[in-house]
Amino acid sequence: MSRFKPGDRVQLMDELTSGIVVSVTPENVQFRTPEGFVLEAEQRNVVLLPADETSFLAHSDFSTVLKDSDVKPSGGRKPGRRQKYVPPMEVDLHIEKLVPSVRGLNTIDILNYQLDAARGQLEFALGKKIQRIVFIHGVGQGVLKQELRTLFRRYEGLEVNDADPRKYGMGATEVYVTQVGFR
Repeated sequence: MSRFKPGDRVQLMDELTSGIVVSVTPENVQFRTPEGFVLEAEQRNVVLLPADETSFLAHSDFSTVLKDSDVKPSGGRKPGRRQKYVPPMEVDLHIEKLVPSVRGLNTIDILNYQLDAARGQLEFALGKKIQRIVFIHGVGQGVLKQELRTLFRRYEGLEVNDADPRKYGMGATEVYVTQVGFR
């Protein structure tokens, strides 16, 4: 049984990203952020927030706890080395993942909603300096894929390719942000 239920306030463990739980699977939790985005995370990376308190991390001042001179490098790894593999941020643009009901939406409205969600998640990733983002758009007629590529051309420092077909099939686009792309 999951420790989360729809309506709970949650926060990602290592980030200030928080929201209200929308749905729960045995492995994952989907929650809606205050900005209106629906994010999905593994349950082990999500913490339950008390209903009456605001984010602990948002109001804590950790600068007084440690100074840079207090931190000593561990003996196991060489300083400056980066991880070999960092999993990408995944953004599912299927309309049923973005809105509670598609009733009353025509295809243009749906496409615009998906593009707005993609733009918002890309801006979020750029602001958080996330280097790899996978946009899951599905195969379909290819309209959303082409519109996404048009959107990504407006940004400097993005490398756009099809995502790994072994993991995503043919319905996903991966965006890699080069150093030029970060503001």
